[in-house]
Amino acid sequence: MNRRNFIAFTVVAAGVGYGAGKLLPKTNSHELYLRPPGAVKNFEALCIKCGQCVQVCPYHSINLLDITQGYSNGTSYISPNDRGCYLCDLFPCVLACPSGALDHHTTRISDVLMGIAVLGDVNSCLAYKNENINQNGVLKMLERKTYNEREEALKETIKQRVDNECDLCVRLCPVGDEAIAMRRTKDGANLPDIKEKCVGCGVCAEVCPAQIISIIPNKKYNEIYKEG
Repeated sequence: MNRRNFIAFTVVAAGVGYGAGKLLPKTNSHELYLRPPGAVKNFEALCIKCGQCVQVCPYHSINLLDITQGYSNGTSYISPNDRGCYLCDLFPCVLACPSGALDHHTTRISDVLMGIAVLGDVNSCLAYKNENINQNGVLKMLERKTYNEREEALKETIKQRVDNECDLCVRLCPVGDEAIAMRRTKDGANLPDIKEKCVGCGVCAEVCPAQIISIIPNKKYNEIYKEG
């Protein structure tokens, strides 16, 4: 390649690179995406997109963002309405992370802060309406393909609750009643109550038949819920 062709090639390549930058917009991913437990504040800068956390997750909760997500492409995230994080013993995703994007000091549930759960349309809550869980409401979860005993046990728990009062968000929360519990409202109905120890794992969002629970990433309880 002579000098003239080299310069022309360089200009074209720079133009392509600039155009690709325009096609891959920057995102404030720290706020937009629910990251695996132990994710550090500069997660996106440290994640090397190796997918090791995806490989070791026993519940298949973790996925990788695709090219449509701009510069976040290839980084790991959790979509809680599809599959929450069950906060496994020893946090295999954290141990598998080679770059420090997931903090290896995360060894207990109390070390985790993924976000906070919030309730949407309370009037659609089965517990609030005093309605039992029906087969159609949990069919998506019951039909999900399973790969190990943990996933099978989860599916069996959900299956056994069909035709019973709905308390899946409370029953399956890996943190326990310090994070979510049923409370009696003034009108005598039951309603899930998000508490201070919620870590935003997303299990409640996954298993809610009415799909009225969502997770706000990287927020603390007192940033969403005001006293009084």
